[in-house]
Amino acid sequence: MSSVLYDAQGPRAKRRNILFTVVFLVALAALLWWVFGTLNDKGQLEWALWKPFFTGTEAWSTYIWPGLQNTLKAAVLAVVIALPLGAALGIARLSDHAWVRVPAAVVVEFFRSIPVLVLMIFGLALFAEYTNVSSDDRPLYAVVTGLVLYNASVLAEIVRSGILALPKGQAEGAMAIGLRKGQVMRLILLPQAVTAMLPAIVSQLVVILKDTALGGAILTFPELLASANTMSGYYGANVIASYTVVAVIYIALNFALTSFASWLERRLRRAKKSTGAVLRADDVETADAGTVGKV
Repeated sequence: MSSVLYDAQGPRAKRRNILFTVVFLVALAALLWWVFGTLNDKGQLEWALWKPFFTGTEAWSTYIWPGLQNTLKAAVLAVVIALPLGAALGIARLSDHAWVRVPAAVVVEFFRSIPVLVLMIFGLALFAEYTNVSSDDRPLYAVVTGLVLYNASVLAEIVRSGILALPKGQAEGAMAIGLRKGQVMRLILLPQAVTAMLPAIVSQLVVILKDTALGGAILTFPELLASANTMSGYYGANVIASYTVVAVIYIALNFALTSFASWLERRLRRAKKSTGAVLRADDVETADAGTVGKV
């Protein structure tokens, strides 16, 4: 039986796929066994190295939780600023006025082409040279500045491409009933484009969360990964354990973010679905008569 998207597999293809699956699972099991054996031989699986994370709260309250708070603070600030800024730049790039479109395009292409780490370093230097921000707060300001400038530019392109992907008839139909360009963008195009853009936007939010680690590696920002480095040095020789715990936390945060986005996308799609039924003229007249009768 064939599908619209692909042809149904035959007996040989099914056997070949089963063989590939078995080979992959065997190779994966062998790799995991090798990793487990290597760690065990190096003494990295000893209980003494993992004990601080499962007994007592010192490791969590002193290192992990403060680092996680700083990571979330920088990520949330960057998201709150970058999302509306990126939307504004993306819409500005679609403007009919060159004096709006060209500067927005220059800003987007400029900051999108610079590595986010370079933006953070420049931000730290600027805050140190031209502001009164304290030395304790400068790393946070620099990390947020770099994340905002880079990711707002990327989000601007996501917004622009999402709006351009909509059929032209959407805007033409809205203008035909007398809506202005601003109303068309706000009431017609953006609500439809948000659903299509949501996966790409969430992927960029995940990037923002992970890129906070660059501030800890270069700018001495005490985020989660930098706290793990300090923690492993304090407890001694449990580097693998420390970074494993941090990796699990990152995975949990990003999984929660993507799960929420998937739920929101499904909800938005269900809200926009119609019955798909085509009404006849007499059906419309009957519905109108019923409405008048109720009034």
